[in-house]
Amino acid sequence: MSPVIHSPLTLPIEREVQAAIEGQRTLAAWLATRFETQQIQIFDEQNKAHSVELPTSALRLLVDILAELAAGNAVKVVPVHAELTTQEAADLLNVSRPHLIKLLESGDLSYHKTGKHRRVRFADLMDYKNRRDTASERAMTLLAEQAQALRTGYE
Repeated sequence: MSPVIHSPLTLPIEREVQAAIEGQRTLAAWLATRFETQQIQIFDEQNKAHSVELPTSALRLLVDILAELAAGNAVKVVPVHAELTTQEAADLLNVSRPHLIKLLESGDLSYHKTGKHRRVRFADLMDYKNRRDTASERAMTLLAEQAQALRTGYE
């Protein structure tokens, strides 16, 4: 398994946010193609263009990254097959580490041990998060329907 790259997360500055907004718009307009690869140009310090061939899937991912930067969010790319520490997994779920340990011990989230340390596969974590989010959305819909049926003024 590949290790997770631990680079510091920093929020984008205003100039980066503006560049991300423009870059996202421009790239998204060109990605309606069915080509497997795309040619882009990158300019060096002397303003000389260098052509780079990239997979279209990578450019689609870049559009998603730019959308997050445009919203002022920091972005970290994690390989799907990566293994996370319990602290990294807790951070991604926005829960405490002790709560995550309870999820692991109860079997709600799968893990394995590497020596004495628990490791959580990123794919398993995202599967759990999707299940949790779906259940939360269902509960909110049910509550809204009940509020409307009882005419509690939340219509």
